[in-house]
Amino acid sequence: MQHPASHAHFYALIMAGGGGTRLWPLSRKTTPKQLLPLVEERSMFRVSVERLAPLFAMDHVYVVTGRSYVDALSSDTPQIPRENFIVEPYGKESGPAAALGIAVIQKRDPKAIVVILTADHHIADKERFRAVLETACLIAQRKNNIVTLGISPSIPSTGFGYIRRGQALRKTGGFNVYTSLGFTEKPNLETAVRFLASGEYSWNSGMFIWSAAKAMAEIQRQRPEWYALLQALHPHIDTPQYERVLDEVWEQIPKQSLDVAIMEHAQDMAVIPVDIGWSDVGSWDALFEVLELDDGGNGSKGASTNGTTPERIIIDTQNTLVYSDKLTVTIGVQDLVIVDTPDSLLICHRERAQDVKQVVQRLREGNYDRYL
Repeated sequence: MQHPASHAHFYALIMAGGGGTRLWPLSRKTTPKQLLPLVEERSMFRVSVERLAPLFAMDHVYVVTGRSYVDALSSDTPQIPRENFIVEPYGKESGPAAALGIAVIQKRDPKAIVVILTADHHIADKERFRAVLETACLIAQRKNNIVTLGISPSIPSTGFGYIRRGQALRKTGGFNVYTSLGFTEKPNLETAVRFLASGEYSWNSGMFIWSAAKAMAEIQRQRPEWYALLQALHPHIDTPQYERVLDEVWEQIPKQSLDVAIMEHAQDMAVIPVDIGWSDVGSWDALFEVLELDDGGNGSKGASTNGTTPERIIIDTQNTLVYSDKLTVTIGVQDLVIVDTPDSLLICHRERAQDVKQVVQRLREGNYDRYL
């Protein structure tokens, strides 16, 4: 694919530091969610990288992650240059991670248009995804907007933030672009039902597109203390002093999400509502939406020791997920999630799948570190 000249400054910045506690016992400190083959046969991170081509050249794909994950992620995607892995000294949520990634990219290309993405989302319609990203990048480049992708909501979910769209700005690349009237964090059910009925709201996908210059201007306006620290780091990027100065800077930046730190009060925000078959696969229950199910609504994942799909015997079973690497038999059950790993077994009702993070909390409190 021959890119137009305008595409020469397009960069993808993949946030890959999360733990995925609601997907325990499969997701652990050593094997976080993004390194798991939850939906396809490759890891979610590798799928996230590969679906960016051919819109982004691999040397324009950057990754922000923690020290404990960088080797595994780099091995998983050797097509990404090692110098494009930006390593956080330790986790501080998405705000500082995005700011650091943008600072490094801007030092290398002051004209950069940066797409903030996550390493652990499933997107079924990859072609439409690339098309909307291209449109968003061009808007960010030509109009100096911050563009966010709003996911068309299918249910009144209380697990996502919402974006309200205002007046139509334009139609470009086959997509309708609107002003954003702001974010609402995860609402209660009554509010979510009202949002869905109004037709004015999209789910917040966490995908943002902006120029590096616009990003830095917003950081300077809203978080001047962050901006001062990034300016102190700037001359040391790609020098032998970088890691030492980064450690000093990192200590002083507070832990905060990108939404709270910048996006909730950002100026010149536009939203493109889009249906791309998106799921954040944030819990075991969410896998029912993206896996192939049998006639009884049952889903199955896993691999046997020789790489083949393990056997299942399903008798009088409905709406049940089995994630196991060995023969698993279910009889007369429904609405269950069963996840079998070498050292742990999880059995829970589908409706309680979000509560798995409570298990992780209990394990921490009980000092059961070997299971984390």
